[in-house]
Amino acid sequence: MLKQIRHPSALNMFEDIMNASKGKDIVVFLDYDGTLSPIVEDPDRAFMTNEMREAVRDVAKFFPTAIVSGRCRAKVYNFVKLSELYYAGSHGMDILGPTKGHKKQRKGNQSVFCQPAREFLPMIDEVNKILLEKIKFVPGAKVENNKFCLSVHFRCVDEKIWGELAEQVKEVIKDYPKLRLSQGRKVLEIRPAIKWDKGNALEFLLESLGYDKSDNVLPIYIGDDRTDEDAFKVLRKRGQGFGILVSKSPKETNASYSLQEPSEVMYFLKRLAEWKKSSLLGH
Repeated sequence: MLKQIRHPSALNMFEDIMNASKGKDIVVFLDYDGTLSPIVEDPDRAFMTNEMREAVRDVAKFFPTAIVSGRCRAKVYNFVKLSELYYAGSHGMDILGPTKGHKKQRKGNQSVFCQPAREFLPMIDEVNKILLEKIKFVPGAKVENNKFCLSVHFRCVDEKIWGELAEQVKEVIKDYPKLRLSQGRKVLEIRPAIKWDKGNALEFLLESLGYDKSDNVLPIYIGDDRTDEDAFKVLRKRGQGFGILVSKSPKETNASYSLQEPSEVMYFLKRLAEWKKSSLLGH
């Protein structure tokens, strides 16, 4: 059992993290909700600030940078609007490489594209329709179709009926043994039951960048949700890079460091870009 302790702040330990990167190429992975944007009641209004967008853009100038989110890829792209990033939507089940920048670091010059759960699309659409019908009478509940997975948000639902809502969702899913149900922050996630998660997305992207067998890479993954633990675990297993958990309170985690909220994530990203800029100038 992992202890619930406050992990050291990635800002306080910034120099240590940079020292570990000597002679290595940094690759940056970022969750979206709760990491680049605050958690909000209406998931369609989870906007990032212009200042955060600038910080992400600056980091992407120096390092391959990916957004890894449970949301569908198109939706995350509409929030972030940076064409130089990799986007891994639907918990990494829908990955597309950047339309500009960092091409020299990919194998050959092919664009990066991966959809391991494509055959599940008709099933996901079918379940989406059933769920919309089923929960339209639950005040505050919202079904979000993330293309390769579905999210049932209950942040705005009366706490007394959370259990009842979960039972209704389970009732629908039991007819679909090829789908599985998991829980995130005030959200129930329905995904294809294949071995593919944010950890697999991280490994796929490192391989696409030519780092699959390399000791010369330092991946940094920043995320706030239970689903990000899959990526933190991969980094621990590889013995490479660092997971950074975004959380105000101590939690069980496989991450090495923590940041308290998106504003600290922004500050960390700004420092990372500044550090690289000054190292290139030889300061």
